[in-house]
Amino acid sequence: MDLITSQFGYRSSSLDVVEGIDLRGRHALVTGATSGLGVETARALASAGATVHLPVRDTTRGQAVVDELTRDLPGANFVLGAMDLGSVASVRAYAATLTGPLDILVANAGIMATPAGRTVDGFELQLGTNAIGHFVLVTSLLENLRRANDGSRVVMLSSIAHRIAGVDFDDPHFTTRPYDPWVSYGQSKSACSLLGVALTAHYAGDGLFANAVHPGGIMTGLQKHMTEEEIRSRGWVDEHGEPNPLFKTPAQGASTATWVATSPDLAGVGGHYFEDCQEAKPWDASSPMTGVMPHALDPESAQRLWELCDEAVSN
Repeated sequence: MDLITSQFGYRSSSLDVVEGIDLRGRHALVTGATSGLGVETARALASAGATVHLPVRDTTRGQAVVDELTRDLPGANFVLGAMDLGSVASVRAYAATLTGPLDILVANAGIMATPAGRTVDGFELQLGTNAIGHFVLVTSLLENLRRANDGSRVVMLSSIAHRIAGVDFDDPHFTTRPYDPWVSYGQSKSACSLLGVALTAHYAGDGLFANAVHPGGIMTGLQKHMTEEEIRSRGWVDEHGEPNPLFKTPAQGASTATWVATSPDLAGVGGHYFEDCQEAKPWDASSPMTGVMPHALDPESAQRLWELCDEAVSN
């Protein structure tokens, strides 16, 4: 089967991919929009005419972003709300405030390489926030997503780090195995990709299609749990603190998620993994910095993850 391609690429911006797209009358939701990719995704969707809902943990920072975006986009419509992805009760309470149709949901928020920790519900912190929190959000908004006029789209932010680890179904919360912040992050990002597969499998018949995206390397607040020495040792910045020139800007990093959320070419497409505004090739050792690993798109693993999340939040 041929891979899905586009005219856009590595250096395209989120505003580039919505040029000519009309989202007037549509409603979109972007998590994690107090900085970085979330801000630029919200900017692009609003610039195309969508009403953009922004559930954030820090509403003071969220209001500052809304003020900034409104100055840049006079007439744009943003709806700020309070939500903590690390709390099932908080996510459900926020979801209950949305009463109308929802056309686009971009699961952008995430944490990376954190010290060992637990959410308020006892889930391992990165899996609980990055994957289970978004599972609760999407499933709590199913009726809103079903009411979208021309079908709805969910975009799950994955990462190149999905290659570090698949989901350990025997011990997903590091109850017995030693905690490793990068294995935890990789597991959570594999889980995000698998949720795209599972959501499509469960709800494509309702017009809901979900895909995963890798945004690329970008210096954002995601690195806040890393030391300067670690960031330099990975080649992400040089000795002067300047980012690697191969890294994208936040607007470039937001382009793939925005394209997947809006492109007419992706209507009715779900369960795929995209990078640089193209469908990713299967990972190959000859090109190790691109491509998707089989475990991140495996249908059986996707269903197992769905059952894991459903059981976890049903108690």
